[in-house]
Amino acid sequence: MNTSIYIAKRYLFSGKKMHAINIISGISMLGVLIGSAALLIILSVFNGFEKVILSLYSNFTPEIKIEAKLGKTFNPNTPYFASLHKDARLFSFTEVLQEKALIKYGDKPFLGTVMGVSDDFLKNSQLDSTIASGSFTLKSGDQNFAVIGATIQGSLGINVHDELSPMQIYSPRRGAENSANPLNEFVVRSINPSGVFAIQQEFDDIAVTPIEFARDLLDQPVNVSSLQLNFKRGTNIDAMQKDIQDKIGNGFTVKNRKEQNSELYKTLNYESWAVYMILTFVLIIAIFNIIGSLTMLVIDKRKDIAILSGLGANKNMIQGIFFFEGMMITAIGCIIGITLGTIFCLLQQHYGWIKMGAKMSVLDSYPIDLKIKDFGLVLLTVGGISVIAAGISARLSIKGLDEIKQDL
Repeated sequence: MNTSIYIAKRYLFSGKKMHAINIISGISMLGVLIGSAALLIILSVFNGFEKVILSLYSNFTPEIKIEAKLGKTFNPNTPYFASLHKDARLFSFTEVLQEKALIKYGDKPFLGTVMGVSDDFLKNSQLDSTIASGSFTLKSGDQNFAVIGATIQGSLGINVHDELSPMQIYSPRRGAENSANPLNEFVVRSINPSGVFAIQQEFDDIAVTPIEFARDLLDQPVNVSSLQLNFKRGTNIDAMQKDIQDKIGNGFTVKNRKEQNSELYKTLNYESWAVYMILTFVLIIAIFNIIGSLTMLVIDKRKDIAILSGLGANKNMIQGIFFFEGMMITAIGCIIGITLGTIFCLLQQHYGWIKMGAKMSVLDSYPIDLKIKDFGLVLLTVGGISVIAAGISARLSIKGLDEIKQDL
């Protein structure tokens, strides 16, 4: 065993003349323990929120979305799209036609988005989890239904169980000329709501309808706004995106889920790093208490330092003793902190003891998602700060070494 490490270990667990040294060392270790545990727990909670939010978005955000670069719509009836539709790796191939429209219920108007979808849209088994009222039904026999966002329902006061009061949807008539009656410039269609979904504000102003209804309303018998693709498990989405983009040409954009919600991903990432930086500053304060602890230890061990120096120990060896002692204090605190943090996260995952404070439709307790990279990040952060703090303390241990010798 390295001599410096051996002596550092003896100093760590041996008694000191000044009892305050033990207290300060214990406080330093406790600070590292709490800081490490808190950092792991907070990062895991943010991972949990990110997982929940992205799973909600994935209900309406496909793995790959194809749109025209120029114009709002494009013709999907091409040989390539036909061959892509038959790809064995596809789970769903949804044609989407959407446009802004005026939605009216009773005397109340609301400017929202009509989103017509083909039948493959309903292959998503998670759609029902977004429903706050009613059901996710778009067709029943020959009758079309709309599933509306919570914002539409709240603004118009729609009762999805009132089949006698349908919504009226107004869309500008294509090629309409000025008319004495303004209503002649609009296509008006009625449809009953079957359910209300709640995800995020970005989606909650959408009314989802069968694509046939949207084609009739928008007078768009062929074109679509986008093609939404989801794939079977095990499919390499990045490789599929690149392959589709290469074959489809520059007239289209092919976006993966992250690119479709770039602002959301950036926001989640910024929030996570902001919390990480705040907790890192807390760790810095806790770990730098070690400098005070080791400085007092140097004072306590002045005689030992002089004896070691007289026996031939060089300055590097003496520095090493106090450097490794500082590293041991932080290592013990960090390992115990990570262990306790992991136990807490596993218990929260299983039992959900810590509640959100308000009943939510999606979750009522804080979500947890443990990731290996967070363990590495905590160890790297604590280790980096500890090296700096222990290095400063070690340099202080050899200052005034000659004066110590003379005193003795």
